Amino acid sequence: MNKRASASIQNSTIYVVDDNFTNLELVKSSLPKTYEVFLVQSADKMFKLLARKEPDLIILDLDMPQMGGLEALRILKANDRTAAIPVIIFSGRTDVDSLKEGLGLGAADYIVKPSLPKLLQKSVELQLSVLAQEKVLESQRKVLDSNCKEMENFESNFETLVESKCRKILEQQTSVLNTVSTLVEYRKDAGSGRENRDHRGLAIMIKALKERGLYAEQIKDWDLELMLQSARLHDVGQLAISTGLWAKPGKLTSSEYEEVKKHPTLGVRILTRMEALAFDHSVLKYAKVFAETHQERWDGTGYPCGLAGEDIPLPGRIMAINVVYHALTVGRPYKKALSHDEAVRVIIDGQGSHFDPLLVGVFAEVADEFKWIATSEN
Repeated sequence: MNKRASASIQNSTIYVVDDNFTNLELVKSSLPKTYEVFLVQSADKMFKLLARKEPDLIILDLDMPQMGGLEALRILKANDRTAAIPVIIFSGRTDVDSLKEGLGLGAADYIVKPSLPKLLQKSVELQLSVLAQEKVLESQRKVLDSNCKEMENFESNFETLVESKCRKILEQQTSVLNTVSTLVEYRKDAGSGRENRDHRGLAIMIKALKERGLYAEQIKDWDLELMLQSARLHDVGQLAISTGLWAKPGKLTSSEYEEVKKHPTLGVRILTRMEALAFDHSVLKYAKVFAETHQERWDGTGYPCGLAGEDIPLPGRIMAINVVYHALTVGRPYKKALSHDEAVRVIIDGQGSHFDPLLVGVFAEVADEFKWIATSEN
């Protein structure tokens, strides 16, 4: 992240709105001291404060007397002056209806109390980072437009100018992408490094396919650097799913599971929105394929589209093996991690049903490299 964006984040103003003063102090203590944090004990007081000073971000509780958080959010998003302010819902409600209504009204994130302070901090950092990067990108676009006009009579310098400006914009975009992928990692795995392992496992599989001349016609057109970078965003749709569902210690209900199954489609929506912010479309092109197809199954019983066989894009079929291997070898609140050998057996048993049989054969030959990733430091 460049210095301008970083400085903007450090000096951000945040309103924390909750009728419980203990909760207010807890949230404030979890945020960096560089933020200007206002503790507000009701939605009415928040609106009075908004008339004098607009924050960069609002952390909002739902259950408050007089005016609840959802009603306050509806008013914020209906006002042109406050509609663009990112709002993170930080609530004790774990029901799917509250989650859907909050996100449907325009909340940027929904985090369930009590939650890891690190998770709330990462969510705040992400929203402020995106906000700062949008401002910097807009500034860069204006400067680029201005410089292009000024340089119309100096064609020899024009290409150098454009290249320099574009490089800076791409650096800023990469910073945002890294922040997003890091938040996804904390969201589901509490910092286990699983996103990095998916990235490295994908590289092993693609390298093995190229060495064996398999799917050569498809692979030859891939930009591997961009593909591996974008792979870290395959689970970005998890950001729109309640933290409580991912961390639930017991089995999900049928309605909860249906909610979780929406994350591939939600991921595509998030990435499409990022495209609108002038991100490098070549990166997001691969990311959208990974996001939408990594839960499809070879026999057509996967989701969200129920694709089967080679109708599933090859990147999604490769990622499916990586996702399952790492899910099996990482412990969760509701299950213990399997050993490497147990995970390999599950994947081999899934050839022809869950996985592309050809890819499973390649995986079996390079499985020892996955074992090294699983046991090495991330």
